[in-house]
Amino acid sequence: MDRRKALKGAVVGAATAAAAVATVPAIAAKHEKVIKINMVSTWPKDFPGLGTGAQRFAKSITEMSGGRMEVKYYAAGERVKPFDSFDEVAKGNSQMYHGAEYYWKGKHPGFAYFTSVPFGLTVTEMNAWINFGGGQALWDKLGAKFGVKSLMCGNTGVQMGGWFRKEMNSADDFKGLKMRIPGLGGDVLAKLGASPVSLPGGQIYENLVSGALDATEWVGPWNDKIMKFYEAAKYYYYPGMHEPGAMLAVGMNKKWWDGLSAENQAIIKAAAAQENDTMMSEYNAKNGEALASLIKEHGVKLRAFSDEIYDSFGEAAEEVFADVKKHSPLAKEIHESFEAARANIGSWAKISDQAYVSQRNRVLGL
Repeated sequence: MDRRKALKGAVVGAATAAAAVATVPAIAAKHEKVIKINMVSTWPKDFPGLGTGAQRFAKSITEMSGGRMEVKYYAAGERVKPFDSFDEVAKGNSQMYHGAEYYWKGKHPGFAYFTSVPFGLTVTEMNAWINFGGGQALWDKLGAKFGVKSLMCGNTGVQMGGWFRKEMNSADDFKGLKMRIPGLGGDVLAKLGASPVSLPGGQIYENLVSGALDATEWVGPWNDKIMKFYEAAKYYYYPGMHEPGAMLAVGMNKKWWDGLSAENQAIIKAAAAQENDTMMSEYNAKNGEALASLIKEHGVKLRAFSDEIYDSFGEAAEEVFADVKKHSPLAKEIHESFEAARANIGSWAKISDQAYVSQRNRVLGL
């Protein structure tokens, strides 16, 4: 054998050996047991922001795990009805849900605090409370009672006050009003004489158009424009006292979660944290343009709630919170933790973000 043939053979042999070594992990990975995850949701399929964010989160888990965790996403109604998502996961029939925790306030009023409550926390304040103010520990304590473990997984920011068929000039205008508004915000309006209704997103439009509803809140300009609420109600009020930082969640069957490796738990936490940031960025980017379109192209009449109405909201909210604290020691503990966070974090926000934005907008005439 001449020298060139020998060298060529050695190179080929080395390359083959290296390739064999390189493919061992891949082959091993192929034979590793794949964790199959069913994820149910309260959102319509492909619904911008809420639904697509949940789908993006599901895809992120699969990608971050290199396919070791395979998530099959079910939109509202595909596996279970939207408001059956919690029980589906708590019972272990599915491993995850994506939704808004205040949908479960009938099980315990404490769940409302982990979406948003009247006169509550903005998105940055909510993140601070959950991550560094004891919020997650209380959320875990509450969820454990129902066999669920939840994490932050999206936010829509300060929501609009809602769509109304008529102008709302005083608190008396809420008497007898049939309005779609879930959570403790609905309880506030009930104190003012309204009839709050909790409906999944996919059922709002038909009820508003038919007259079964006099008003509705949903999210904000981007989503509300897509829902075409302007076809049935022209008065669009702001700001929403009921959801100043509406956080979404991924809820998981606790027994299933506890059985995961630390590595797999870390991947899910990372994917959830990523979606929590991404979704809020998307809403902030798209709401302004959508609002301009609603006003210019669809004749929507933008209105601010008066101070008198907001004061009435505040008085009613205190009555609602008093009822919550009477529910149970845990409900009282959650409320008091939230209240402390609102005071402490809010006092800093007042002289940081709020003060700066106010001055910036004054100088620029925004």
